Amino acid sequence: MIGYVTIGVSDMNRAKQFYSDLLADLGAKVLLDMERIAFVGKSMSEPMLAVCTPYDKKPNHPGNGNMVAIHPGSKEGVDAFYKKAISLGATCDGEPGQRIPNQFYGAYIRDLDGNKVAFFHFG
Repeated sequence: MIGYVTIGVSDMNRAKQFYSDLLADLGAKVLLDMERIAFVGKSMSEPMLAVCTPYDKKPNHPGNGNMVAIHPGSKEGVDAFYKKAISLGATCDGEPGQRIPNQFYGAYIRDLDGNKVAFFHFG
């Protein structure tokens, strides 16, 4: 259902490198780079994450309440992606842990531009 989610960034090269490194273990890479916007994913026919500099050329601002959620496949994957994001320069916005007993395990980070990203596992 979702084709791609776009987040605004201040430095395209830095954002492309961050998300390429972070999502490499899921088989993702920059699939399409159009200078102002780049699409990161496994294939153009699967959901992607796009990073872009705002079209109006004004500074990017993370949206209050906006968040990208990435499913790495397991609780261990949540832990690993959280640690990897922190090692790549992200900041903690909620350490890995069980949020809803036996249902939702998650961790939250802010990327290099302050965009909120969740890593999660159901069950």
